[in-house]
Amino acid sequence: MGEASKGFEASLKKLEAIVEELEKGEFSLEESLKKFEEGLKLGQACRKMLEKAEARIKKLVEDETGALREEEAPEDE
Repeated sequence: MGEASKGFEASLKKLEAIVEELEKGEFSLEESLKKFEEGLKLGQACRKMLEKAEARIKKLVEDETGALREEEAPEDE
């Protein structure tokens, strides 16, 4: 599993844990807001990783022999 995949999986797992914690409703309003903000940031990070993976997939092209080759997507940052 690549580093990006590990980062995505870890972020997604943490996001799921935050959702479960918030659903229990055991936090104060301030703690809930902090958890919510953390969840939003994790969600944005996951979305960016998925968009980058999608861009790489779209860059897979078939060459003249019919073999697939990958062209790296340009880096955003």
